[in-house]
Amino acid sequence: MSSLPLKFAFLFSLSLAGAASFTTTAAAPFRFSRKPRTKSSYSLSPSTRPKATVSDLLSLLGPPQQAESVNSQVARDLWSCFKFLVPYYQTPTTRRSLSYKTSLPSRRSEKEIDELILSPPAPVLELARLAVDSGADPGAIHRALDPTIIPVPDVEGSNEDRCELTRTPYGRQFIDEGLNSYLEFLFEMIVERGPSVGLNVSLSRYDFFHGHLFLAKESGRLGILFHAKEYPAYDKEIFPCNMGYCQVGSNLAYDNSMNLRNILWLAPLPSNSTKAWLAPGVLVVLDASPEGIIYQDLIPEYVNIARTLYEGFDFHTCGAVVKRNDLTITAPLLIADASKLSPTL
Repeated sequence: MSSLPLKFAFLFSLSLAGAASFTTTAAAPFRFSRKPRTKSSYSLSPSTRPKATVSDLLSLLGPPQQAESVNSQVARDLWSCFKFLVPYYQTPTTRRSLSYKTSLPSRRSEKEIDELILSPPAPVLELARLAVDSGADPGAIHRALDPTIIPVPDVEGSNEDRCELTRTPYGRQFIDEGLNSYLEFLFEMIVERGPSVGLNVSLSRYDFFHGHLFLAKESGRLGILFHAKEYPAYDKEIFPCNMGYCQVGSNLAYDNSMNLRNILWLAPLPSNSTKAWLAPGVLVVLDASPEGIIYQDLIPEYVNIARTLYEGFDFHTCGAVVKRNDLTITAPLLIADASKLSPTL
């Protein structure tokens, strides 16, 4: 999370933007610079195919009607960048219809974990439907937050380093404890299953501690864009970027795993006219390798060294989910985007 503008629309915690600013040492060589396209990269160059958008990405992970609206070549290139952490299904099936489970089981098999992503517990489904029924209004999500103010804890010596991991010194949690528990579950699952696709992350103030909650503008679909590898260690040869106080003390290596730092969770998508569900939940790592379409079309050039996918213009920004990684297992803080909060919150 940097001080660069957050353009997605997330809602859980306050946008966990650190007070970091990107300043690059121009004279230092960068090992992972943009690579020339090859035949293995795209079958069509950007000049002969439409430029991919965040809307295309979301549509491709939506129900068939939405997916079919994406240009076929763009769809193929985007699909090659998806690394799913649970099996992907385009539509709910009768065998695995969305059920209103009320809680997370304490002991979970691999299949049960998959089901909790594809068909989350009732509080998550209710919030997902609220997001769509409200017309993608961030205020509807903010009103689900407990008004109690919770101070942001000193995480791994951040106060001593003058590091501000959030834009405000406080946050909130959801009124429904089931939602808070599910957020914690998502963090845990990403850490646990990331290695299966090459993403090794740890809950740390330098690595994985936040995500941005959003509502898709067109569909109202609820989602979170998680960011890992947040503060890699400064290295004049490999990562010549000064990210401020929050980078101080980092030993997080900048390597090819940075390509996998964007992780997308999508809640199941409800119909806006019936009680039906159009698409199950999704949890996928977005590969931003330089030869891929996500890097080429969706990563802003000014942050391509960090491989940061921002929330873009296809989302309503709500805030960010901050994992309270103060070495205890506690529910994430929800820090709402102050510019979107109503005066009553």
